[in-house]
Amino acid sequence: MTTLRRRVAADTRYTLAGFPVALAAFCVALIGLSGGLGAAVAFVGLPLLAGSAVLVRRFADAERAALPDVLGHPVGHPSYPDAPEGAGWLRRLMNPLATSQGWIDLLHAVVAFPVALVSFVFSAVWWAGTVAGLTFPVYGWVIAAIPGVDGGLPALLGFGHGPVAFVVFNTLAGVLFALTLVPVLRGAALLRASLAEAMLTRPAPRAAAARRRSVTALDDAPLPPYSVRR
Repeated sequence: MTTLRRRVAADTRYTLAGFPVALAAFCVALIGLSGGLGAAVAFVGLPLLAGSAVLVRRFADAERAALPDVLGHPVGHPSYPDAPEGAGWLRRLMNPLATSQGWIDLLHAVVAFPVALVSFVFSAVWWAGTVAGLTFPVYGWVIAAIPGVDGGLPALLGFGHGPVAFVVFNTLAGVLFALTLVPVLRGAALLRASLAEAMLTRPAPRAAAARRRSVTALDDAPLPPYSVRR
């Protein structure tokens, strides 16, 4: 049960609380790409684009920091080489754009926003349906007594009229939301996290070390008779 609570908390935090971060990264990347590439000929746009790449890298770092809780395993951090020693001010200024990962960060901030929006909507709707439905017996009688409600959705679907049918129907809807909350949250979180893992990470050092140990074990294994070690 503790593991399930942690999973629900991690997925909820990633899809709901992480959405404003995705929105901010999208705005920065969109302004940088549109303004930077549009004014690149006049040179004014290149510093804007480089500054956007630096800011988007910070958002990418926040995304990478949240991924282990969602994916359940560590992720590797890509390298961002510094400018060469003795480089001029222009080379240092444009260094964020000199690596492929800087451009990938900008691209991720743009393409990940629709995915983050979908994840946010599903998580918000399911949490709202769960909380509102399970607590409906507390306040549903007041809503049913409001003139003009006339049975609401249960009456339209043919489940009967009256406050009892109204409250029972909406409570059962909340139960259905609650029963499907965990898989929906998991799917919404993995939808966004999978894209971030593919674009913002590298294989974790632990996995790479395990592969190296496997290769070393194979090299050190005894050779069969009549074989020649190269």
